Amino acid sequence: MALDSPAERRDEVVQVAMGNGNGVAPLQPLRPAGRPAAATAPYLDRRLRLNPNAEHKPQDYSDVRGEYAPAVYSALERHLPPSLLDADRDVKLHFMRDILARYWPQGERNKVQRHKEYRQRILHLYKPLHEELYNMHPSTFFLPTFLEAVRSNSEESFRSFMTEPIPGVYSFAMLQPTFCEMLLEEVENFEKWVHAMKFKIMRPNTMNKYGAVLDDFGLEAMLNQFMEQFVAPISRVFYPEVGGGTLDSHHAFVVEYGKDRDVELGFHVDDSEVTLNVCLGKQFSGGELYFRGIRCENHVNSETQHEAVLHRGRHRHGARAISSGLRINLLLWCRRSHID
Repeated sequence: MALDSPAERRDEVVQVAMGNGNGVAPLQPLRPAGRPAAATAPYLDRRLRLNPNAEHKPQDYSDVRGEYAPAVYSALERHLPPSLLDADRDVKLHFMRDILARYWPQGERNKVQRHKEYRQRILHLYKPLHEELYNMHPSTFFLPTFLEAVRSNSEESFRSFMTEPIPGVYSFAMLQPTFCEMLLEEVENFEKWVHAMKFKIMRPNTMNKYGAVLDDFGLEAMLNQFMEQFVAPISRVFYPEVGGGTLDSHHAFVVEYGKDRDVELGFHVDDSEVTLNVCLGKQFSGGELYFRGIRCENHVNSETQHEAVLHRGRHRHGARAISSGLRINLLLWCRRSHID
């Protein structure tokens, strides 16, 4: 899926920097003005590894501030040449920043900065409608049957409340109706506030012209717990080959379908390892999900409100046209920073 939101960019700079096809990428980083030559000069002739060093444990970059997320440095460090792996952290940081500055255009960096300023302004000014949504309350958010299965934490317990209409695609009841209603009201409140403030809302991606990024108005921390505690245990069992047990970041948003909204969604893949798609409401008909199988397109009846569908992000899928009403879905793109 083509993406335009800075929050959705991930791994791209790492992949570009390693992409000459022969297993290594020659590097001649340009030293930014004012940076000590000694920090980078000894390593100008070094090459990145195409495949990461799975045995190497990256250093902690959580205290590093700037335009790149700490996870980017952690992921890129595994690709550093052997001679750099044991270097001081500052040396590695300088080296990686030179790479990122060279392969990530200034225009893209400006976009990230604008998004950061946009989010900071919202967090400073927006007053939530439902404060209780912003902290994790499992018994209020999730159905008892779902919570019991997660506590048991076994394939048998998960399959006890799921159906598998298509191989690798799972459908199940997950969320309390009251949680869905509160989330819908919070999104509506946020959109009204944005309109009143004359903000230009940043949409979730280039394919959806309606909807909102939930992380932008304060729900990021709660949704990270949502992923780590209630999605990762399931994906660890069913999607180990895509790192389902090592999910460590997300992109969360709602999308809206209706006659005066987006009507359908074409065939695409998600920028995620694992995707959770939950129908929040409201009254509607149509809009079924469909997945590309080996021989044909397979449909998933996702018209049931509050029903969740879990699938690999790279499983090609789309949404049929909605025929009436308004449908709003919660999407949680679950990702991992480590690349095998």
